[in-house]
Amino acid sequence: MESQNKFPRKFKDVSLEELRDKVAEFAKVRNWDQYHSPRNLLLALVGEVGELSEIFQWKGEVERGLPNWSSDDKKHLEEEISDVLLYLVQLADVCGLDLGQAALSKIVKNAQKYPLRD
Repeated sequence: MESQNKFPRKFKDVSLEELRDKVAEFAKVRNWDQYHSPRNLLLALVGEVGELSEIFQWKGEVERGLPNWSSDDKKHLEEEISDVLLYLVQLADVCGLDLGQAALSKIVKNAQKYPLRD
């Protein structure tokens, strides 16, 4: 599947496995594992999605690539999206799920559910 992203990447690709391992180590050394039940991680994820939503709340539609956004606004967006991703990766890990494989399977399932139209 060809990428539709027309904006250049600035950094190397990072695997979900690497993110999972880093966030697990981060929590472990702080003794936070005791608080990271699936329920608590889901609630934290929902909170972060709320923070992400606030960024767009009063902006209306925005152009791809966010050409009219300041670098500070883009940095804030990047941080909130990262929070969402990290909690999602951690939630999948705590639930014993392979998030990458599940996502690939879902893409296949969606392609079958929504076939190309002539």
